[in-house]
Amino acid sequence: MDVIGSGPRKDSLIEFPCHFPIKVMGKSVPEFAQVIADLLGAMNPGFDPGSIEMRPSSKGTYISLTCTVRVSSQDELDAIYRALTGHELVSIVL
Repeated sequence: MDVIGSGPRKDSLIEFPCHFPIKVMGKSVPEFAQVIADLLGAMNPGFDPGSIEMRPSSKGTYISLTCTVRVSSQDELDAIYRALTGHELVSIVL
């Protein structure tokens, strides 16, 4: 019988390595996209900030970024999600 945490993770349906799109939403402030690009670049050296797709909300209060990162494991993807959700400028990460 396997004990949780005793072996390799098998709880992901994602095949790694892969390119994974992450949607990051936050208040529309001038530095938002650059801050997110810098964070992702620091965590994922191959990240291309030029690939970020930006969409403002209808009233311009929020901005949505779609950032595609190449990840090699579920742990790496989880670390990116934790860093993004913990950032003060980020409201939602999908």
